[in-house]
Amino acid sequence: MPGAGTDRTKGWSERPGPVVILVEPQLAENIGAAARAMANFGLSRLRLVAPRPSWPNAKARMVAAGADRILDNAALYASLEAAIADCTFVLAATARAHDQAKLVVGAAEAAALMAPRVGAGETVAVLFGRERNGLENDEVALADLILTLPVNPAYASLNLAQAVLVVAYEWFKLASGGKLPFTMPAKSAAAPKQQLLAFFAALERELEKVEFFRPPDKRETMQINLRNIFARMQPTRQDIRTLHGVITAIAEGRKGPARGGVLDGAQAEMLRALLAEHGGGRVPSERGPARGLARLLRRNPTEAERALWQALVNDRRFAGRGFKRQTPVGPHICDFVSFPLRAVIDLVPTEEQGAAAAARGEKRAWLAARGYRVVEVGVRDVETDIDTVLDRLAAGAVDAAGASMPRPPRDGTS
Repeated sequence: MPGAGTDRTKGWSERPGPVVILVEPQLAENIGAAARAMANFGLSRLRLVAPRPSWPNAKARMVAAGADRILDNAALYASLEAAIADCTFVLAATARAHDQAKLVVGAAEAAALMAPRVGAGETVAVLFGRERNGLENDEVALADLILTLPVNPAYASLNLAQAVLVVAYEWFKLASGGKLPFTMPAKSAAAPKQQLLAFFAALERELEKVEFFRPPDKRETMQINLRNIFARMQPTRQDIRTLHGVITAIAEGRKGPARGGVLDGAQAEMLRALLAEHGGGRVPSERGPARGLARLLRRNPTEAERALWQALVNDRRFAGRGFKRQTPVGPHICDFVSFPLRAVIDLVPTEEQGAAAAARGEKRAWLAARGYRVVEVGVRDVETDIDTVLDRLAAGAVDAAGASMPRPPRDGTS
């Protein structure tokens, strides 16, 4: 697998480039770091003039971080004159003015001057001096041009490897045409105006419900400002679909155990008690109203429903069993149901009136007649000992489903 930007499955850049010559480098770590910088930007020819550390050197290889081929092929020279003997064009990289009548260029201009010579097959070199005091006057005198960088004059000295990196970067940028290795992936097409207008309509409809557009005389300006915010984003189709979902979730509340809707736990219990007294919300011949009621109950759970659902979700014994909350089964809405198991978990309030208890019994009988296993769970039991409730549910609703259904192990082993 590629590391942080290093991919050994890709070919090494073999385009011609200038030679990097390090004159009497004092630290093996700097040689390794310079080799790494060269590898980053496609340079491969390294020459070392009388390096102070012994060579080859393990520290240099360690810091090179995989640029081993540059170190393996590095050429050693006893003098600078020998190192540049075959070169036709030499630049001396230095941070100090040496009072010599030589043209001074920056790294980008140096790359532009080197490129045609390298393209013509000439050997071009860039000299870098010692860490302590750089290149000496007589060494700069051997160069055709001076290469320097625009730096803070009060702190102009760069680390040796950093100086190599800047020059190598400008070279590679010119040689490669400045093309970046990757761009933002286009995963979704731009949103058409029709989709944008539909989103604006939905957004403004929901904002109207909460009286966002106040005062009325500012409504048009506020609408224009809102539309311009999204227009400046240049959203994609997927962006608009996501924003639609966000607006819907905010407006209608979330499904599942998360807090949402408009009722708190006590109010949700009152709603269920009222429904139970009137037949449990039965709608024998109309599926639509039953489903609408189920959505209302699902978005406004009681505290016991929320706690039990969260416990079911987090218990591996119930993983993959297909349990759902507040779901219509025929004319009845069940607190929790698993269609694969044909099992229903029925939450029983602590205090239940006669009519509600009778309706619950009728629902239980209806479900049992159609092959559903109904496990009743008291609200008080959920509030006081949820672990015991889960054990009883596992035995009554899950384990009783038969060995034909695979069950995940409770201890996480296979």
